[in-house]
Amino acid sequence: MQLFLTFLAYTLFVAVYSYFKLRKETLNSHEGYFLGGRSLTGVVIAGSMLLTNISTEHLIGMNGSSYKNGFIIIAWEVTSALALILTAVYFVPKYLKMGLTTIPQFLENRFDGLTRSLVAFFLMISFIVTLLPIVLYTGAINLESIFNVSELLDVSQEQGMNITIWAIGLIGSLYAIFGGLKAVAVSDTLNGYGLLVGGLAIPFSALLSIGEGNPMDGLSMVYQHAPEKFNVIGAKDSVMPFEVLFTGLIINQIYFWCMNQMIIQRALGAKNLKEAQKGLLFTALLKILVPSIIILPGVIGFYYYGDLFYDRQDMIYPELIKKVLPVSFVGIFAAVVMGAVLSTFNSVLNSAATIFSIDIFKRHINSQVSDTQLVKVGKITSAVLALFAIIVAPLVANAPDGLYQLLQQLNGIFFIPIASIMLAGFFLPKISALAAKAALLIGLAFYIGCTFIFKVDLHFVHIWGIEFILNMSVMGLISYYIPNKKPFKIKDLQIVEMKGWNYTKSFSAFLVLATLLIYVLLGNFSIY
Repeated sequence: MQLFLTFLAYTLFVAVYSYFKLRKETLNSHEGYFLGGRSLTGVVIAGSMLLTNISTEHLIGMNGSSYKNGFIIIAWEVTSALALILTAVYFVPKYLKMGLTTIPQFLENRFDGLTRSLVAFFLMISFIVTLLPIVLYTGAINLESIFNVSELLDVSQEQGMNITIWAIGLIGSLYAIFGGLKAVAVSDTLNGYGLLVGGLAIPFSALLSIGEGNPMDGLSMVYQHAPEKFNVIGAKDSVMPFEVLFTGLIINQIYFWCMNQMIIQRALGAKNLKEAQKGLLFTALLKILVPSIIILPGVIGFYYYGDLFYDRQDMIYPELIKKVLPVSFVGIFAAVVMGAVLSTFNSVLNSAATIFSIDIFKRHINSQVSDTQLVKVGKITSAVLALFAIIVAPLVANAPDGLYQLLQQLNGIFFIPIASIMLAGFFLPKISALAAKAALLIGLAFYIGCTFIFKVDLHFVHIWGIEFILNMSVMGLISYYIPNKKPFKIKDLQIVEMKGWNYTKSFSAFLVLATLLIYVLLGNFSIY
Protein backbone atom coordinates (compact mmCIF):
# COMPACT_ATOMS: atom_id res chain seq x y z
CA MET A 1 0.00 0.00 0.00
CA GLN A 2 2.87 2.39 0.86
CA LEU A 3 4.39 1.76 -2.57
CA PHE A 4 1.13 2.54 -4.33
CA LEU A 5 0.45 5.70 -2.27
CA THR A 6 3.86 7.22 -3.01
CA PHE A 7 3.40 6.37 -6.68
CA LEU A 8 -0.03 8.02 -6.73
CA ALA A 9 1.17 11.10 -4.80
CA TYR A 10 4.01 11.89 -7.21
CA THR A 11 1.88 11.19 -10.30
CA LEU A 12 -0.84 13.56 -9.05
CA PHE A 13 1.77 16.21 -8.21
CA VAL A 14 3.05 16.22 -11.80
CA ALA A 15 -0.50 16.33 -13.20
CA VAL A 16 -1.59 19.20 -10.91
CA TYR A 17 1.62 21.18 -11.54
CA SER A 18 1.22 20.78 -15.32
CA TYR A 19 -2.41 21.91 -15.10
CA PHE A 20 -1.56 25.11 -13.24
CA LYS A 21 1.29 25.92 -15.62
CA LEU A 22 -1.03 25.50 -18.61
CA ARG A 23 -4.33 26.90 -17.35
CA LYS A 24 -3.78 30.27 -19.08
CA GLU A 25 -2.19 28.89 -22.26
CA THR A 26 -3.85 29.30 -25.65
CA LEU A 27 -4.05 25.89 -27.27
CA ASN A 28 -6.54 26.50 -30.10
CA SER A 29 -3.92 27.64 -32.63
CA HIS A 30 -1.57 25.28 -34.43
CA GLU A 31 1.53 27.02 -33.00
CA GLY A 32 0.06 26.96 -29.49
CA TYR A 33 -0.90 23.29 -29.67
CA PHE A 34 1.89 21.78 -31.80
CA LEU A 35 4.83 24.04 -30.79
CA GLY A 36 3.95 25.22 -27.29
CA GLY A 37 3.43 28.76 -28.61
CA ARG A 38 7.18 28.94 -29.44
CA SER A 39 7.86 29.73 -25.78
CA LEU A 40 10.07 26.85 -24.58
CA THR A 41 13.27 27.62 -22.65
CA GLY A 42 16.57 25.72 -22.70
CA VAL A 43 15.92 23.95 -19.38
CA VAL A 44 12.46 22.80 -20.51
CA ILE A 45 13.76 21.71 -23.93
CA ALA A 46 16.57 19.65 -22.36
CA GLY A 47 14.31 17.99 -19.80
CA SER A 48 11.70 17.20 -22.43
CA MET A 49 14.24 15.93 -24.96
CA LEU A 50 15.84 13.69 -22.37
CA LEU A 51 12.60 12.14 -21.25
CA THR A 52 11.26 11.85 -24.78
CA ASN A 53 14.38 9.88 -25.63
CA ILE A 54 14.98 7.99 -22.36
CA SER A 55 11.93 5.91 -21.73
CA THR A 56 11.44 2.33 -20.66
CA GLU A 57 12.84 0.99 -23.92
CA HIS A 58 16.12 2.43 -22.54
CA LEU A 59 15.64 1.68 -18.84
CA ILE A 60 14.48 -1.85 -19.59
CA GLY A 61 16.05 -2.51 -22.97
CA MET A 62 19.50 -0.97 -22.59
CA ASN A 63 20.02 -2.21 -19.04
CA GLY A 64 18.96 -5.63 -20.28
CA SER A 65 21.48 -5.38 -23.09
CA SER A 66 24.31 -4.13 -20.83
CA TYR A 67 23.57 -6.95 -18.36
CA LYS A 68 24.31 -9.38 -21.18
CA ASN A 69 26.81 -7.43 -23.31
CA GLY A 70 28.43 -4.85 -21.02
CA PHE A 71 29.38 -1.23 -21.70
CA ILE A 72 29.91 -1.65 -25.45
CA ILE A 73 26.38 -0.36 -26.05
CA ILE A 74 27.41 3.03 -24.62
CA ALA A 75 28.00 4.07 -28.24
CA TRP A 76 24.25 4.62 -28.65
CA GLU A 77 24.41 7.31 -25.95
CA VAL A 78 27.72 9.17 -26.03
CA THR A 79 27.77 9.61 -29.81
CA SER A 80 24.41 11.34 -29.42
CA ALA A 81 26.28 14.28 -27.92
CA LEU A 82 28.20 14.80 -31.18
CA ALA A 83 24.98 14.78 -33.22
CA LEU A 84 23.36 17.27 -30.82
CA ILE A 85 26.32 19.62 -31.28
CA LEU A 86 25.74 19.46 -35.04
CA THR A 87 22.06 20.25 -34.50
CA ALA A 88 22.82 23.22 -32.25
CA VAL A 89 25.52 24.70 -34.49
CA TYR A 90 24.18 23.99 -37.97
CA PHE A 91 20.63 22.64 -38.29
CA VAL A 92 18.49 24.40 -35.70
CA PRO A 93 19.47 27.94 -36.84
CA LYS A 94 18.22 27.01 -40.32
CA TYR A 95 15.04 25.37 -39.02
CA LEU A 96 14.15 28.42 -36.94
CA LYS A 97 14.91 30.81 -39.81
CA MET A 98 12.46 28.87 -42.00
CA GLY A 99 9.82 28.85 -39.23
CA LEU A 100 9.29 25.09 -39.57
CA THR A 101 6.62 23.22 -37.65
CA THR A 102 7.51 19.86 -39.18
CA ILE A 103 10.61 18.44 -40.87
CA PRO A 104 8.66 17.40 -44.01
CA GLN A 105 7.98 21.12 -44.61
CA PHE A 106 11.68 21.56 -45.40
CA LEU A 107 11.51 18.75 -47.95
CA GLU A 108 8.73 20.50 -49.86
CA ASN A 109 10.72 23.75 -49.88
CA ARG A 110 13.85 21.91 -51.07
CA PHE A 111 12.34 19.25 -53.37
CA ASP A 112 8.59 19.05 -53.94
CA GLY A 113 5.26 18.27 -52.34
CA LEU A 114 5.32 14.55 -53.16
CA THR A 115 8.67 14.11 -51.36
CA ARG A 116 7.17 15.85 -48.34
CA SER A 117 4.11 13.59 -48.42
CA LEU A 118 6.15 10.39 -48.79
CA VAL A 119 8.35 11.25 -45.81
CA ALA A 120 5.33 12.28 -43.75
CA PHE A 121 3.74 8.92 -44.53
CA PHE A 122 6.93 7.01 -43.64
CA LEU A 123 7.22 8.90 -40.35
CA MET A 124 3.64 8.08 -39.45
CA ILE A 125 4.27 4.38 -40.12
CA SER A 126 7.49 4.40 -38.08
CA PHE A 127 5.73 6.00 -35.12
CA ILE A 128 2.77 3.62 -35.25
CA VAL A 129 4.52 0.33 -36.02
CA THR A 130 7.84 0.61 -34.19
CA LEU A 131 8.07 3.16 -31.41
CA LEU A 132 4.64 3.45 -29.81
CA PRO A 133 4.03 -0.29 -29.24
CA ILE A 134 7.55 -0.91 -27.85
CA VAL A 135 7.30 2.04 -25.45
CA LEU A 136 3.98 0.75 -24.14
CA TYR A 137 5.18 -2.83 -23.78
CA THR A 138 8.41 -1.98 -21.95
CA GLY A 139 6.52 0.37 -19.67
CA ALA A 140 4.07 -2.40 -18.87
CA ILE A 141 6.96 -4.80 -18.07
CA ASN A 142 8.35 -2.38 -15.52
CA LEU A 143 5.09 -1.50 -13.82
CA GLU A 144 3.82 -5.09 -13.81
CA SER A 145 7.06 -6.19 -12.16
CA ILE A 146 7.01 -3.41 -9.54
CA PHE A 147 3.33 -3.55 -8.60
CA ASN A 148 2.56 -7.19 -9.41
CA VAL A 149 -0.60 -6.06 -11.20
CA SER A 150 -1.51 -9.61 -12.15
CA GLU A 151 -1.41 -10.75 -8.51
CA LEU A 152 -3.31 -7.71 -7.25
CA LEU A 153 -6.10 -8.27 -9.77
CA ASP A 154 -5.90 -12.08 -9.55
CA VAL A 155 -5.34 -12.50 -13.29
CA SER A 156 -2.66 -14.13 -15.42
CA GLN A 157 0.56 -12.24 -16.07
CA GLU A 158 -0.42 -11.80 -19.70
CA GLN A 159 -3.74 -10.28 -18.67
CA GLY A 160 -1.96 -8.08 -16.12
CA MET A 161 0.38 -6.82 -18.86
CA ASN A 162 -2.55 -6.05 -21.14
CA ILE A 163 -4.37 -4.12 -18.40
CA THR A 164 -1.20 -2.12 -17.67
CA ILE A 165 -0.73 -1.36 -21.39
CA TRP A 166 -4.30 -0.03 -21.61
CA ALA A 167 -3.83 2.11 -18.48
CA ILE A 168 -0.57 3.66 -19.73
CA GLY A 169 -1.96 4.20 -23.21
CA LEU A 170 -5.13 5.92 -22.02
CA ILE A 171 -3.38 8.21 -19.53
CA GLY A 172 -0.62 9.11 -22.02
CA SER A 173 -3.07 9.90 -24.76
CA LEU A 174 -4.95 12.31 -22.46
CA TYR A 175 -1.78 14.40 -22.00
CA ALA A 176 -1.15 14.56 -25.75
CA ILE A 177 -4.78 15.12 -26.77
CA PHE A 178 -5.75 17.87 -24.34
CA GLY A 179 -2.47 19.61 -23.55
CA GLY A 180 -0.47 19.66 -26.76
CA LEU A 181 3.31 20.08 -26.82
CA LYS A 182 3.43 22.50 -23.87
CA ALA A 183 1.74 19.99 -21.54
CA VAL A 184 4.11 17.30 -22.73
CA ALA A 185 7.15 19.54 -22.21
CA VAL A 186 6.14 20.78 -18.73
CA SER A 187 5.41 17.30 -17.36
CA ASP A 188 8.58 16.04 -19.06
CA THR A 189 10.70 18.61 -17.24
CA LEU A 190 9.55 17.39 -13.83
CA ASN A 191 9.75 13.72 -14.71
CA GLY A 192 13.01 14.13 -16.65
CA TYR A 193 14.95 15.56 -13.77
CA GLY A 194 13.13 13.17 -11.43
CA LEU A 195 14.41 10.35 -13.64
CA LEU A 196 17.97 11.61 -13.25
CA VAL A 197 17.70 11.64 -9.45
CA GLY A 198 15.79 8.37 -9.19
CA GLY A 199 17.83 6.68 -11.89
CA LEU A 200 21.09 7.57 -10.14
CA ALA A 201 19.70 6.35 -6.80
CA ILE A 202 19.48 2.78 -8.12
CA PRO A 203 23.17 2.19 -8.96
CA PHE A 204 24.22 4.32 -5.97
CA SER A 205 22.10 2.26 -3.55
CA ALA A 206 23.36 -0.97 -5.10
CA LEU A 207 27.02 0.07 -4.94
CA LEU A 208 26.53 1.34 -1.38
CA SER A 209 25.19 -2.07 -0.39
CA ILE A 210 27.86 -4.04 -2.26
CA GLY A 211 30.65 -1.87 -0.83
CA GLU A 212 29.18 -2.03 2.69
CA GLY A 213 28.76 1.72 2.94
CA ASN A 214 31.40 2.79 0.41
CA PRO A 215 30.02 3.08 -3.17
CA MET A 216 33.53 3.29 -4.68
CA ASP A 217 34.44 -0.02 -3.05
CA GLY A 218 31.19 -1.38 -4.45
CA LEU A 219 32.07 -0.20 -7.95
CA SER A 220 35.52 -1.78 -7.60
CA MET A 221 33.96 -5.11 -6.59
CA VAL A 222 31.54 -5.01 -9.55
CA TYR A 223 34.47 -4.25 -11.87
CA GLN A 224 36.63 -7.05 -10.44
CA HIS A 225 33.74 -9.49 -10.77
CA ALA A 226 33.49 -8.92 -14.54
CA PRO A 227 36.06 -6.41 -15.92
CA GLU A 228 35.16 -7.38 -19.48
CA LYS A 229 31.72 -5.83 -18.96
CA PHE A 230 33.28 -2.36 -18.60
CA ASN A 231 35.03 -2.35 -21.97
CA VAL A 232 33.45 0.13 -24.42
CA ILE A 233 35.14 -1.40 -27.47
CA GLY A 234 32.89 -4.02 -29.01
CA ALA A 235 34.39 -7.05 -30.78
CA LYS A 236 33.52 -7.82 -34.41
CA ASP A 237 30.99 -10.48 -33.40
CA SER A 238 29.34 -8.46 -30.60
CA VAL A 239 25.97 -6.70 -30.64
CA MET A 240 27.86 -3.40 -31.02
CA PRO A 241 31.14 -3.77 -32.95
CA PHE A 242 33.43 -0.77 -32.60
CA GLU A 243 33.56 -0.24 -36.39
CA VAL A 244 29.84 0.65 -36.53
CA LEU A 245 30.69 4.01 -34.97
CA PHE A 246 32.17 4.94 -38.31
CA THR A 247 29.56 3.38 -40.61
CA GLY A 248 25.82 3.41 -40.07
CA LEU A 249 25.72 4.59 -36.46
CA ILE A 250 26.82 8.13 -37.26
CA ILE A 251 24.09 8.45 -39.92
CA ASN A 252 21.47 7.15 -37.50
CA GLN A 253 22.57 9.62 -34.81
CA ILE A 254 22.50 12.53 -37.25
CA TYR A 255 18.96 11.59 -38.26
CA PHE A 256 17.68 10.99 -34.73
CA TRP A 257 19.05 14.17 -33.15
CA CYS A 258 19.12 16.53 -36.13
CA MET A 259 16.02 15.58 -38.16
CA ASN A 260 13.67 13.41 -36.09
CA GLN A 261 10.33 15.20 -35.66
CA MET A 262 9.75 13.71 -32.22
CA ILE A 263 13.01 15.17 -30.91
CA ILE A 264 13.51 18.33 -32.94
CA GLN A 265 9.95 19.55 -32.33
CA ARG A 266 11.07 20.70 -28.87
CA ALA A 267 13.78 22.92 -30.40
CA LEU A 268 11.31 24.20 -33.01
CA GLY A 269 9.16 25.38 -30.09
CA ALA A 270 12.01 27.44 -28.55
CA LYS A 271 11.37 31.11 -27.79
CA ASN A 272 14.62 32.03 -29.61
CA LEU A 273 17.81 30.54 -31.06
CA LYS A 274 19.72 31.05 -27.80
CA GLU A 275 17.28 28.88 -25.82
CA ALA A 276 17.19 26.24 -28.57
CA GLN A 277 20.99 25.92 -28.55
CA LYS A 278 21.12 25.82 -24.75
CA GLY A 279 18.48 23.10 -24.68
CA LEU A 280 20.27 20.99 -27.30
CA LEU A 281 23.70 21.26 -25.66
CA PHE A 282 22.31 20.63 -22.15
CA THR A 283 20.71 17.50 -23.61
CA ALA A 284 24.10 16.48 -25.04
CA LEU A 285 25.65 16.77 -21.57
CA LEU A 286 22.86 14.66 -20.09
CA LYS A 287 23.39 12.01 -22.78
CA ILE A 288 27.03 11.67 -21.72
CA LEU A 289 25.98 11.25 -18.07
CA VAL A 290 22.96 9.03 -18.68
CA PRO A 291 24.88 5.69 -19.07
CA SER A 292 25.12 5.65 -15.28
CA ILE A 293 21.33 5.20 -15.34
CA ILE A 294 20.71 2.99 -18.35
CA ILE A 295 23.90 0.90 -18.63
CA LEU A 296 25.65 0.65 -15.25
CA PRO A 297 22.60 -0.89 -13.46
CA GLY A 298 22.58 -3.75 -15.98
CA VAL A 299 26.23 -4.55 -15.23
CA ILE A 300 25.47 -4.38 -11.50
CA GLY A 301 22.62 -6.80 -12.18
CA PHE A 302 25.20 -9.24 -13.57
CA TYR A 303 27.11 -8.98 -10.28
CA TYR A 304 23.99 -9.96 -8.33
CA TYR A 305 22.43 -12.55 -10.63
CA GLY A 306 25.14 -13.82 -12.99
CA ASP A 307 23.62 -15.27 -16.16
CA LEU A 308 20.34 -16.23 -14.44
CA PHE A 309 18.32 -13.81 -16.60
CA TYR A 310 20.21 -14.22 -19.89
CA ASP A 311 17.15 -15.68 -21.56
CA ARG A 312 14.98 -12.90 -20.04
CA GLN A 313 17.41 -9.97 -20.10
CA ASP A 314 14.66 -7.33 -20.15
CA MET A 315 13.60 -8.38 -16.62
CA ILE A 316 16.94 -7.47 -14.98
CA TYR A 317 16.18 -3.78 -14.34
CA PRO A 318 12.83 -4.30 -12.56
CA GLU A 319 14.44 -7.02 -10.46
CA LEU A 320 17.29 -4.68 -9.48
CA ILE A 321 14.86 -1.92 -8.51
CA LYS A 322 12.99 -4.18 -6.13
CA LYS A 323 16.25 -5.47 -4.66
CA VAL A 324 18.03 -2.20 -3.85
CA LEU A 325 15.41 0.50 -3.27
CA PRO A 326 13.31 1.02 -0.10
CA VAL A 327 9.59 0.40 -0.66
CA SER A 328 8.60 4.08 -0.37
CA PHE A 329 11.24 5.13 -2.88
CA VAL A 330 10.22 2.36 -5.26
CA GLY A 331 6.80 4.01 -5.44
CA ILE A 332 8.27 7.40 -6.32
CA PHE A 333 10.60 5.88 -8.90
CA ALA A 334 7.74 3.88 -10.38
CA ALA A 335 5.92 7.20 -10.84
CA VAL A 336 8.98 8.65 -12.56
CA VAL A 337 9.19 5.57 -14.80
CA MET A 338 5.52 5.99 -15.54
CA GLY A 339 6.31 9.61 -16.43
CA ALA A 340 9.09 8.44 -18.75
CA VAL A 341 6.71 6.06 -20.49
CA LEU A 342 4.03 8.72 -20.77
CA SER A 343 6.57 11.26 -21.99
CA THR A 344 7.81 9.22 -24.92
CA PHE A 345 4.32 7.92 -25.69
CA ASN A 346 2.60 11.31 -25.68
CA SER A 347 5.58 12.95 -27.43
CA VAL A 348 5.30 10.49 -30.29
CA LEU A 349 1.54 10.97 -30.39
CA ASN A 350 1.97 14.75 -30.54
CA SER A 351 4.60 14.49 -33.30
CA ALA A 352 2.50 12.04 -35.30
CA ALA A 353 -0.56 14.27 -34.91
CA THR A 354 1.49 17.30 -35.98
CA ILE A 355 2.75 15.58 -39.13
CA PHE A 356 -0.66 14.18 -40.07
CA SER A 357 -2.48 17.46 -39.45
CA ILE A 358 -0.05 19.78 -41.22
CA ASP A 359 1.70 17.59 -43.80
CA ILE A 360 -1.16 15.31 -44.80
CA PHE A 361 -4.58 16.69 -43.77
CA LYS A 362 -3.98 20.37 -44.51
CA ARG A 363 -2.03 19.66 -47.67
CA HIS A 364 -4.10 16.87 -49.24
CA ILE A 365 -7.55 16.86 -47.61
CA ASN A 366 -8.57 20.41 -46.65
CA SER A 367 -6.16 23.23 -47.47
CA GLN A 368 -8.61 25.83 -46.10
CA VAL A 369 -8.90 24.27 -42.65
CA SER A 370 -8.92 26.78 -39.78
CA ASP A 371 -6.45 26.66 -36.88
CA THR A 372 -9.18 25.52 -34.49
CA GLN A 373 -10.26 22.72 -36.82
CA LEU A 374 -6.63 21.70 -37.38
CA VAL A 375 -6.13 21.30 -33.64
CA LYS A 376 -9.27 19.11 -33.51
CA VAL A 377 -7.83 16.96 -36.31
CA GLY A 378 -4.63 16.63 -34.28
CA LYS A 379 -6.57 15.49 -31.21
CA ILE A 380 -8.58 12.91 -33.15
CA THR A 381 -5.37 11.61 -34.78
CA SER A 382 -3.73 11.21 -31.37
CA ALA A 383 -6.71 9.23 -30.08
CA VAL A 384 -6.79 6.87 -33.08
CA LEU A 385 -3.03 6.24 -33.02
CA ALA A 386 -3.08 5.63 -29.26
CA LEU A 387 -5.78 2.99 -29.66
CA PHE A 388 -3.85 1.27 -32.45
CA ALA A 389 -0.62 1.22 -30.41
CA ILE A 390 -2.41 -0.28 -27.40
CA ILE A 391 -3.73 -3.13 -29.54
CA VAL A 392 -0.34 -3.80 -31.23
CA ALA A 393 1.88 -3.48 -28.10
CA PRO A 394 1.56 -7.10 -26.82
CA LEU A 395 2.85 -8.36 -30.19
CA VAL A 396 6.43 -7.07 -29.59
CA ALA A 397 7.20 -9.60 -26.83
CA ASN A 398 10.02 -12.15 -27.11
CA ALA A 399 12.45 -10.11 -29.19
CA PRO A 400 15.50 -12.44 -29.47
CA ASP A 401 18.19 -9.77 -28.89
CA GLY A 402 16.23 -7.61 -26.48
CA LEU A 403 13.66 -4.91 -27.08
CA TYR A 404 16.15 -2.10 -27.59
CA GLN A 405 17.91 -3.98 -30.38
CA LEU A 406 14.54 -4.68 -31.98
CA LEU A 407 13.64 -1.00 -31.83
CA GLN A 408 16.89 0.03 -33.51
CA GLN A 409 16.50 -2.60 -36.24
CA LEU A 410 12.99 -1.37 -37.03
CA ASN A 411 14.04 2.28 -36.93
CA GLY A 412 16.55 1.66 -39.70
CA ILE A 413 13.70 0.99 -42.14
CA PHE A 414 12.84 4.70 -42.31
CA PHE A 415 15.61 6.64 -40.57
CA ILE A 416 18.44 6.10 -43.04
CA PRO A 417 16.50 6.89 -46.27
CA ILE A 418 15.11 10.08 -44.70
CA ALA A 419 18.53 11.09 -43.35
CA SER A 420 20.01 10.56 -46.83
CA ILE A 421 17.66 12.94 -48.61
CA MET A 422 17.77 15.49 -45.78
CA LEU A 423 21.58 15.66 -45.91
CA ALA A 424 21.48 15.80 -49.71
CA GLY A 425 18.91 18.57 -49.48
CA PHE A 426 21.16 20.70 -47.31
CA PHE A 427 24.59 19.99 -48.77
CA LEU A 428 24.12 18.91 -52.41
CA PRO A 429 22.23 21.61 -54.35
CA LYS A 430 22.14 19.66 -57.64
CA ILE A 431 20.18 16.71 -56.16
CA SER A 432 16.73 16.70 -57.77
CA ALA A 433 13.29 15.86 -56.41
CA LEU A 434 13.10 12.74 -58.62
CA ALA A 435 16.44 11.55 -57.23
CA ALA A 436 15.25 12.06 -53.64
CA LYS A 437 12.08 10.02 -54.16
CA ALA A 438 14.01 7.23 -55.90
CA ALA A 439 16.53 7.07 -53.04
CA LEU A 440 13.73 6.90 -50.48
CA LEU A 441 12.07 3.90 -52.11
CA ILE A 442 15.26 2.04 -53.12
CA GLY A 443 16.81 2.51 -49.67
CA LEU A 444 13.63 1.28 -48.02
CA ALA A 445 13.49 -1.85 -50.19
CA PHE A 446 17.22 -2.53 -49.77
CA TYR A 447 17.13 -2.46 -45.96
CA ILE A 448 13.95 -4.55 -45.61
CA GLY A 449 15.36 -7.10 -48.04
CA CYS A 450 18.77 -7.38 -46.35
CA THR A 451 17.50 -7.40 -42.74
CA PHE A 452 14.15 -9.14 -42.72
CA ILE A 453 13.79 -11.16 -45.94
CA PHE A 454 17.22 -12.48 -46.93
CA LYS A 455 18.67 -11.93 -43.42
CA VAL A 456 22.15 -11.00 -44.64
CA ASP A 457 24.84 -12.05 -42.15
CA LEU A 458 26.07 -8.53 -41.42
CA HIS A 459 25.42 -6.28 -38.42
CA PHE A 460 22.36 -4.16 -39.13
CA VAL A 461 24.26 -0.92 -38.37
CA HIS A 462 26.75 -1.80 -41.12
CA ILE A 463 23.75 -2.32 -43.41
CA TRP A 464 22.70 1.24 -42.50
CA GLY A 465 26.07 2.49 -43.72
CA ILE A 466 25.82 0.55 -47.00
CA GLU A 467 22.24 1.76 -47.45
CA PHE A 468 23.37 5.38 -46.99
CA ILE A 469 26.08 4.99 -49.65
CA LEU A 470 23.54 3.33 -51.97
CA ASN A 471 21.05 6.16 -51.44
CA MET A 472 23.64 8.86 -52.14
CA SER A 473 24.85 6.98 -55.23
CA VAL A 474 21.30 6.68 -56.60
CA MET A 475 20.69 10.39 -56.02
CA GLY A 476 24.00 11.35 -57.59
CA LEU A 477 23.43 9.17 -60.68
CA ILE A 478 19.88 10.36 -61.33
CA SER A 479 20.75 14.00 -60.68
CA TYR A 480 23.66 13.79 -63.12
CA TYR A 481 21.16 13.21 -65.93
CA ILE A 482 18.21 15.08 -64.41
CA PRO A 483 19.70 17.80 -62.15
CA ASN A 484 17.79 20.11 -59.88
CA LYS A 485 16.78 23.26 -61.74
CA LYS A 486 15.14 25.07 -58.83
CA PRO A 487 17.67 27.00 -56.72
CA PHE A 488 17.02 26.66 -53.01
CA LYS A 489 17.71 29.45 -50.55
CA ILE A 490 16.82 29.55 -46.88
CA LYS A 491 14.73 32.65 -46.13
CA ASP A 492 14.68 34.19 -42.65
CA LEU A 493 10.99 34.60 -41.82
CA GLN A 494 11.98 36.43 -38.61
CA ILE A 495 9.61 34.41 -36.44
CA VAL A 496 11.99 34.20 -33.47
CA GLU A 497 15.12 36.09 -32.41
CA MET A 498 18.18 34.53 -34.08
CA LYS A 499 20.95 35.65 -31.71
CA GLY A 500 22.78 32.50 -30.63
CA TRP A 501 24.09 31.38 -27.23
CA ASN A 502 27.51 32.91 -26.47
CA TYR A 503 28.90 29.64 -25.08
CA THR A 504 27.84 27.37 -27.94
CA LYS A 505 31.36 26.79 -29.32
CA SER A 506 33.17 26.41 -25.98
CA PHE A 507 30.50 24.09 -24.55
CA SER A 508 30.57 22.03 -27.76
CA ALA A 509 34.35 21.64 -27.50
CA PHE A 510 33.99 20.42 -23.91
CA LEU A 511 31.40 17.82 -24.99
CA VAL A 512 33.63 16.49 -27.78
CA LEU A 513 36.54 16.14 -25.33
CA ALA A 514 34.33 14.33 -22.79
CA THR A 515 33.15 11.87 -25.44
CA LEU A 516 36.70 11.08 -26.53
CA LEU A 517 37.85 10.61 -22.91
CA ILE A 518 35.20 7.93 -22.34
CA TYR A 519 36.68 5.82 -25.13
CA VAL A 520 40.25 6.53 -24.06
CA LEU A 521 39.66 5.63 -20.40
CA LEU A 522 37.30 2.65 -20.87
CA GLY A 523 38.51 1.27 -24.19
CA ASN A 524 40.37 -2.01 -24.50
CA PHE A 525 41.48 -2.42 -28.10
CA SER A 526 43.29 -5.69 -27.38
CA ILE A 527 40.15 -7.60 -28.44
CA TYR A 528 41.16 -6.82 -32.00
